[in-house]
Amino acid sequence: MATTEHSLSPALARRTALAAQGFGRPRPPRVGTRQLNAVVDRLGLLQIDSVNVFERSHYLPAFARLGGYDKSLLDAVTLRSRAPHIEYIAHEAAFVRRDDRPLFQWRMDAFRTKYADAAWELRHSRTARWLLDELAALGPTPASAIEHEENTRTGPWWGWSEVKHTLELLFRFGDVAIAGRERFERRYALPEQVLPGSVLASHIETTDAVRELVRRSIRALGVGTLRDIADYYRLKQAPTLTALRELEDAGEVQPVRVTGWESNGRPLPVWRETNARMPRALRASALLSPFDPVVWERARALRLFGLDYRIEIYTPAPKRVYGYYVLPVLQDDRIVARVDLKSDRKNGVLIVQAAWAEPSADGDSAHRLAALLRETAEWQGLSAIDVRPRGTLARDLASAVSSAT
Repeated sequence: MATTEHSLSPALARRTALAAQGFGRPRPPRVGTRQLNAVVDRLGLLQIDSVNVFERSHYLPAFARLGGYDKSLLDAVTLRSRAPHIEYIAHEAAFVRRDDRPLFQWRMDAFRTKYADAAWELRHSRTARWLLDELAALGPTPASAIEHEENTRTGPWWGWSEVKHTLELLFRFGDVAIAGRERFERRYALPEQVLPGSVLASHIETTDAVRELVRRSIRALGVGTLRDIADYYRLKQAPTLTALRELEDAGEVQPVRVTGWESNGRPLPVWRETNARMPRALRASALLSPFDPVVWERARALRLFGLDYRIEIYTPAPKRVYGYYVLPVLQDDRIVARVDLKSDRKNGVLIVQAAWAEPSADGDSAHRLAALLRETAEWQGLSAIDVRPRGTLARDLASAVSSAT
């Protein structure tokens, strides 16, 4: 199918991307499981991270898009046994629709090929067989509850024990599934203990699975480069390009040119979902998790927002520039600030350890951020906000917070 390449301004591309991610829509008067499921469906996944200094990452995209909600409702659809969402390696470890697990069978096979070699057989096969027998007998079980003579913390995998290490590999292979979490600890199970027969029996050819994941990527992105689209589900670029050409022939995506999106002085190939919303204006106020799809890919965040964003959790404290758990602040279609947040749950205080203004900030940015932080504190069950004097926005933000209390 012949197509005409359209041109988008950077601002329109930015608004298209944000609209595809669910921003710019009226917030519902009440947030229930239907709205939470809709957020996950729109994004395609919720990335998981265990850092809890402010809030665990997977709770934040729904808050950014819907406002305050009861976190136990999200737990019910993600963490409970037989929940409609399960864990697998999508972008990274993430919650995805349970029925979508067959879309990742090719990835399970690739992990098996990568790891299940002679070294695996020599080191892990005996433990793996024993663990599968244990899960068959015990049902869904956390690694900490499985007794074994080798269940000691050694090796390079974050100090994981041999049992934990083997369970994680079996999870990647698809021989083990995750049956929810207790106190955020994974409960491992055999797939037939977690998944319905219809999912277990489903088989999707690799080319069809990749095409569907590319379709979902561009739907979630709105507009993106080949690298953007491939990165969403960690696909290789060659099969992603093949899938994009097929979707282009089907009229589901169209090539576009975005002014300024270049590499070595040449325009980058860009695609837009044909039915993507392209709003003239967009109203939003949100804290973005470091693992939110809007900012998780550095090159895209820089291209869309002029935001050079690096997660500094694993950077030694003396070398951090902005802070430990830094969240970009979205206001309308701009990233105007970044804040390093900590929830002091014992004393009921939301601590702003640092607040930095971005070049796109204006005279109203601090006041709008103060209002968002009050909403955030209420959602977290915290009664006070403490703005520490670090960062280029800290003084104005402290004044805005103080004037509203």
